[in-house]
Amino acid sequence: MVNRAVLAHRLFTGLSRSHLGCLVEGVAEPWQAGVEGRRHATRGGARKRAAGAGASHQLVFVDRLVATLIHLRHDLPHSVLGLLFGVDRSTVTRSIGEVRTLLAERGCAVPDRPGPRLRTLADVFAYAQAEGVELRLDATEIQVRRPAAGREGIAVCFRHFPDVEVLLDDGCLGLSRDHRGQAITPPQKPRPGALPGRVEQWERDRHGHSSDRITVEHALADHKRWKQPTRWTHRRDVLPDTYRAIAGLVSDRTANVRKPAAARPNTPHPLSRTSSLTPSLQESRCHASGGA
Repeated sequence: MVNRAVLAHRLFTGLSRSHLGCLVEGVAEPWQAGVEGRRHATRGGARKRAAGAGASHQLVFVDRLVATLIHLRHDLPHSVLGLLFGVDRSTVTRSIGEVRTLLAERGCAVPDRPGPRLRTLADVFAYAQAEGVELRLDATEIQVRRPAAGREGIAVCFRHFPDVEVLLDDGCLGLSRDHRGQAITPPQKPRPGALPGRVEQWERDRHGHSSDRITVEHALADHKRWKQPTRWTHRRDVLPDTYRAIAGLVSDRTANVRKPAAARPNTPHPLSRTSSLTPSLQESRCHASGGA
């Protein structure tokens, strides 16, 4: 078993210590609620023993979260993670499935606004229309099996939110044709023999369009720092949750959701009690996981 403080390092999880602490605070409660809900369904009613009685989790919540982040970041096999955390592979598989869903349900943070989070593409369009925000959208390719045909996709959002303007690249000329004035693509190159002034204007317009869209290019580059979006080799049905989970984690960098420790001097850090692998560490981890 490897020292848990080492596994929680930014090189493994992709998150800073403060970001990881805030993530523990935000996800531990819904995870514990899900555990109690499953236990209630298994028992068929209310618990008959006091809270804390019975068998304890082999892998407490903080370790489950760290294992999931390492899997998303580096795509380590479940068997390897089981070896690192000293549990069976099936425990890691079940833990990643639970935590990945919770991370996907968090949604994406809004820049400079720590409160609202956007969970679907329709939420993004609705927020842009309400706030008068110009969207900048792009897509990235992930090698997977061919998805099911006949899905309408983003065209539905254009129809339901006609006041939203969206900057797109040359790969979305079809949307620009179907939603003129709303889906904005780079200007088309002038024909050969066009006047020099027309060519210069096209170059300025195209450069301005690219400059406005560079932020979304950087965002996609941040997503590709995580191993799993670069090449998907797992079950096709869990890819959407995986990408939403990673997108939500990356978006936290743009919102004020991670206050520095100096701003909260009276609040103990959730990971401040996890410095070494000792019995007290296990107790503190159980406390951080909501008594798991």
